[in-house]
Amino acid sequence: MLLTGRNHTVYEVSAGVRSTRNEDGGIVLDVNRGKVFRLNGIGALIFERLREQRDETDIVKEVSHEFRIPCRVVRVDVLEFFKSLEQQGLVVAREGHLHDNQIG
Repeated sequence: MLLTGRNHTVYEVSAGVRSTRNEDGGIVLDVNRGKVFRLNGIGALIFERLREQRDETDIVKEVSHEFRIPCRVVRVDVLEFFKSLEQQGLVVAREGHLHDNQIG
C-alpha cells in the first residue's frame, strides 16, 4: 500500500470568534472587531463543525445526509460559505495535507 498526500485548504475559526447555536440557527460574535453575524440552521451547523475541526468532506456528507441534498450541490455551497466566512475574518484558511491511501 502506498501512502500519498495532496494539499488542500483547511479552515480554522479565527481567534476571538465566539458562537452559539439553537433551533433557529446561530450567532457568531467577532469579539476583536465587535461584529455580530446571524446564521441560518445550515450555516450554524457548518460553523459548529468547523469549531470541532471537522474537514470539508465530513461536513459535506453530514449536511447532504441530514438535509437530503446531493453532495455535489452541498460541496459548492459549503465552499462558498467558507469563502464568505474568510472574507468576514471569522475563519482563517491555511494549506493542509490530506493523505490518500492508494494501492500500488
